[in-house]
Amino acid sequence: MARMSAEERRESVIRAATTEFARGGYYGTSTEAIAKRVGVSQPYLFRLFPGKKAIFLAAAERCVADTIRMFEEASHGLEGEEALHAMGDAYRKVVSEQPEQLMMQMQMYLAVAAAEQEGDHEFGEVVRAGWTRLWDTVHLPLGADVEETTTFMAYGMLINCLVAMGFPPEHRVWAGMDPQGRVEEGS
Repeated sequence: MARMSAEERRESVIRAATTEFARGGYYGTSTEAIAKRVGVSQPYLFRLFPGKKAIFLAAAERCVADTIRMFEEASHGLEGEEALHAMGDAYRKVVSEQPEQLMMQMQMYLAVAAAEQEGDHEFGEVVRAGWTRLWDTVHLPLGADVEETTTFMAYGMLINCLVAMGFPPEHRVWAGMDPQGRVEEGS
């Protein structure tokens, strides 16, 4: 069996960290749990990343990058309403089929809030920069319309909250909504 390169091992740490942080958040997750999930020692983990914060920020950046890639793929060659519906459908699918992706997003926001209260602005800077990239990714296919983009992003946050609270996608609370948060006719 071939040995993993340091870059491959970093990737496995980011995947494991995403799962662990999605479950326990930044403050409730130990580097020991991450190392155990990857199958490495903590000292080796710290050769790949300088500390827990760096691991969390790498997982946060990956979460944002994966969401951006999903929106780009869904909206490729589309614009306006078609892009809106394609991105909305893709997002609903991801958060319902990959709950760790959604929970990692939620943990990112919680970590920022806690860190900002303590005067640590690095979490916020990284997460806000990612969210700005996410905004830009959605904004252009929606015709650079600020109102459409704002509504789309707000609807996404509503979906995040509903799924985090355990509402299944078919629940009446959000099953009949279109990607703009409006109730569709016949619902």
